Amino acid sequence: MDEADRQVLRRCRVRLVSELQVAPLWDALLSRELFTPGMIEDMQQAGSRSRGDQARQLVTDLETRGNKALPLFISCLEDTGQNSLASLLRTSSQAAKGDPQAIRPLDLKPVALRPAGLKPEELRVVKQDPLKPTPGKLTPAVLGPEELWSAKLRPEVLRPEDIGSGGFSDVRAQMELRGNPDLAYVLNADPCGHCLIINNVDFSLRHSTRAGSDVDCEKLQRRFRSLHFMVEVKQNLASKQMVHTLVELARRDHGALDCCVVVILSHGCEASHRQFPGAVYGTDGYPVSIERIVNIFNGTGCPSLRGKPKLFFIQACGGDQRDHGFEVASTSPEDRARDSNPESDAAPFQDDPGSYDQLDAVSSLPTPSDIFVSYSTFPGFVSWREPKRGSWYIETLDSVFEQWAHSEDLQSLLLRVANAVSEKGIYKQIPGCFNFLRKKLFFKTS
Repeated sequence: MDEADRQVLRRCRVRLVSELQVAPLWDALLSRELFTPGMIEDMQQAGSRSRGDQARQLVTDLETRGNKALPLFISCLEDTGQNSLASLLRTSSQAAKGDPQAIRPLDLKPVALRPAGLKPEELRVVKQDPLKPTPGKLTPAVLGPEELWSAKLRPEVLRPEDIGSGGFSDVRAQMELRGNPDLAYVLNADPCGHCLIINNVDFSLRHSTRAGSDVDCEKLQRRFRSLHFMVEVKQNLASKQMVHTLVELARRDHGALDCCVVVILSHGCEASHRQFPGAVYGTDGYPVSIERIVNIFNGTGCPSLRGKPKLFFIQACGGDQRDHGFEVASTSPEDRARDSNPESDAAPFQDDPGSYDQLDAVSSLPTPSDIFVSYSTFPGFVSWREPKRGSWYIETLDSVFEQWAHSEDLQSLLLRVANAVSEKGIYKQIPGCFNFLRKKLFFKTS
């Protein structure tokens, strides 16, 4: 979809979500081949399955459906008697094509803000005596008894030292934090929770075999068992089997447990989204969006996990771009070795990439709580895997958890993972995460 049509959809988005009647649209969208049956099913399952959630997902997904998507959608609206919305989109589209400036974002110019009493000509960089306040600039003030001022009111910020060799400078503070239920999740149950690993290795002709994924799977089984999780592995699931397995896990009674972990090892691609980018492929070659996977475990679908951390680890590509990185002072000899032959978990977003657009994320829903999604790579880029050693991400995750899970929280662990993975290989990769946890999370290690 070209930028003009995309901006038209976004400008009309509020009214579309508010008024769009989706039920009569499904057949029309299928007959005009605007969406596949699987995509229609995904939209019908969106959010709480309300009309508004389905309409919101439909408008979001429409942006990924090629240059003819908007006129085809307008025709579908007319076919189903939704003429006012069809007229709105047609008029807006014609206006945009007649005046391209009409659909451009506002050209906002920066405005210099200055302290009261400071003249414009005084807005310049000057060498200032640190003991002499700048005109119009507030001087810090400390309130409270004078005897507390300097010694006891200095902020003490816990921060990692050199991520490769340090750990936290104040281990005692970390231990105190772990034991504070207001600041850290309580993971006292034994077992702590369920850990589901979906390991997709053998695919249809559309995708290659993921050599090395079984190595990842074995490492993860050992690691999460050592962290007191009940580990369950599912091999080579088609897209609908993946959804069924995840729904079955969400419907279990987690009342006596403290946490839940889902790991997906598969090929991946970009996908339209509101909260969580990307999708993972079933062995049949059809994608399941990360957003759909996460939302299966929301408060409605999984009430017994409300208020408890739900962790998702995704080893799959976020797209098909390869990151060449940029030159730095040094690279470790291990990572300069050229005898390894890493593979990527990339797969095309559609069969014919030329006829579809890359997604633009549209944020429209409040973020969920107690959710943590860790991606092996930055959205849009490939994720590397070696046939004999497994993926860079899982190998590093396993190693970092082994060394540091007893003393550091989840976010600190994944900072270590990101740093270590970013230093590997000729092509580059950096993991990332979406963190909607409300507290620190320390794994149960003893």
